[in-house]
Amino acid sequence: MDMNRSFTPKQADFDPHWHVIDAEGKIVGRLATEIADKLRGKDHPEYTPHADAGHYVVVVNAEKVVFTGDKMEDKEYIWYTGWIGGQKSLSAKDMMKRHPDEILRHAVKGMLAKTKQSRAQLRRLKIYAGPEHPHKAQVAKVA
Repeated sequence: MDMNRSFTPKQADFDPHWHVIDAEGKIVGRLATEIADKLRGKDHPEYTPHADAGHYVVVVNAEKVVFTGDKMEDKEYIWYTGWIGGQKSLSAKDMMKRHPDEILRHAVKGMLAKTKQSRAQLRRLKIYAGPEHPHKAQVAKVA
């Protein structure tokens, strides 16, 4: 064995898997770190920062995530429409009623790097408000 060589995995060496996570009763931030690690591939020993080695993540029951403290009333989601005076905001409680999946997507997006690679990783994240998801065939191959 040649000790002067190191193995660096390439993009073709990775085989992405599908993971299903039930978000019922879980804290948003802690769940988001778990999801971000799976999307980046940091939960596997062959993790390489420059190669996209992540997996697909399906999150169900996103409407049942919880916030700690008073974040449900105090936290605001702010965006800008592009028009003059077009700054909009919603509290976490209102956002939970309108788009419960966007709360988790926003938290995970904030934990990923702002690169092309992270945009590809975010496309592998599938979030559903209820307990059903249309990816049963992909998940069955892994199990």
